[in-house]
Amino acid sequence: MTFSPENINQLLDSLVEQGWYEWPNAISDSICDSLLAEIETYDELGALQRAGIGRGEQHQLNSSVRRDEIKWLDGRSESQLQYFAAMKSLQTEMNRALFLGLFEYECHYALYPEGGFYKTHRDSFKGQANRMVTTVLYLNPDWQDDWGGELVLYDDSETQQIAIIKPQMGKLVVFMSEQIPHEVLPTKQPRASIAGWFRLNTSTAVAIDPPL
Repeated sequence: MTFSPENINQLLDSLVEQGWYEWPNAISDSICDSLLAEIETYDELGALQRAGIGRGEQHQLNSSVRRDEIKWLDGRSESQLQYFAAMKSLQTEMNRALFLGLFEYECHYALYPEGGFYKTHRDSFKGQANRMVTTVLYLNPDWQDDWGGELVLYDDSETQQIAIIKPQMGKLVVFMSEQIPHEVLPTKQPRASIAGWFRLNTSTAVAIDPPL
């Protein structure tokens, strides 16, 4: 799939001006349906793992901070390959226009059960230049307003909400990993997404590991 120049320009301008961009219907329903079927199958097979915080020796499970399950994408299906190709296209455009030096992309499924949430956090520690740009693709068809599960973006002080984003199928949210604190509000229905990060070649594996 390809993105329109208009959408790409809106993305680039928004990242520069405010550090984030909400992109409805960025990924086609057919790809999202296939990706949703995969995560549902993994859930039925018990192949998802409880998500933790921290990496390496600092990794721990803490249900008071987050309650979701994950599985990393590895490109083994056609729908995954299509999604990786779309993210590769974004990487090229961001590097061309913003000179970010993005080198690689990693992502995983994130499934929040009823009552799942993730308290306010950042996806990268300031100054460590590991995860540079965060992406979140939502896979939830016909999401209702009273189901909760919104992604809330905050200002740098983590005191003022700057956006409340509904997890609707096909919507892609892109934001600067160090710049934007965020949280996932408690969900009243199972909530599926793909959380991803563009990284630098000098990335280290010591930062917090926060699926969305």
